[in-house]
Amino acid sequence: MLINCVAYENGSRLADLTVEEISDYLAKPGCFVWVALRDATPQELDQMAEEFNLHELAVEDARHGHQRPKIEEYGDSVFAVMQLLEFDKSEIAVGEVDVFVGPNYVLSVRNHSQQHFLGVRQRCEREPHLLKQGSGFVLYALMDAVVDRYFPIIDRLESELEEIEAQIFVKGTARHNIERLYDLKRQVMTLKHAVAPLMEAAGKLSGSRVPPVCANSRDYFRDVSDHLLRINASLDTIRDTIATAIQVNLSMVAIEDGEVNKKLAAWAGIFAVVTAFAGIWGMNFHNMPELDWVYGYPFALLTIGVAGLVLYLRFRRTGWL
Repeated sequence: MLINCVAYENGSRLADLTVEEISDYLAKPGCFVWVALRDATPQELDQMAEEFNLHELAVEDARHGHQRPKIEEYGDSVFAVMQLLEFDKSEIAVGEVDVFVGPNYVLSVRNHSQQHFLGVRQRCEREPHLLKQGSGFVLYALMDAVVDRYFPIIDRLESELEEIEAQIFVKGTARHNIERLYDLKRQVMTLKHAVAPLMEAAGKLSGSRVPPVCANSRDYFRDVSDHLLRINASLDTIRDTIATAIQVNLSMVAIEDGEVNKKLAAWAGIFAVVTAFAGIWGMNFHNMPELDWVYGYPFALLTIGVAGLVLYLRFRRTGWL
């Protein structure tokens, strides 16, 4: 679906265009066209490929979707793939934006995401002295918007990790904490898969050799790379903390199991002594001296009770019960 199609010249907005008018403005010197599509159909992609003379391999990637974040050069054009992440209830939903950039055009194709880039277009139009740099600056603005939306996700993951850490030493929560930690680890890896490849790819736009279409915006792409480095470092820290928290929780589970084993062993010891006394006096040999004693039975019960009580107090003092 076509979201908007606008022509720009010297950093200023010229006009909203129809698809049929794109070729007319592409022919004007110093002018570039910025088109935004959402969940584009194969027919729309084919139409845009014909208008902008897009490389067939890049169009194929955009048509199939689910690509690894990357930035590739095709002649004088650049093709970028970025993942759009957003929370859907408690899960991270993964979308995608494919950006085709040439000397006189920018085409963004957004798929499987509710996020939009209207704010990016407004930002660029408020800064005509930067928009004057051309389509390369638009690519930077789109990348910057995508990367900036990763920071709230990082904050939410860190907050959830802090909540779990606060529950680590609460008795009886260890197994539930491990389940939450593994779910959090999975979400961290989802974000990691979006950031790490893009960080590597963004280095192409701020290194020694920059695609000509992005040459004027090299310093801005370096800022995006710095943001990606910060996010990647935060993810590594969160992942290490999760690994430590999992080990601590496993230790807490082992400690809790040990406490249960201690209690079972203590009660087993108490009943073993009681059983021993009962077994000895229950043999009923005729020549046992206590058989003819009128107080023998109460004495036996009292002895068994006192022995059990002494063992119980002993185990209680040592912390087993």
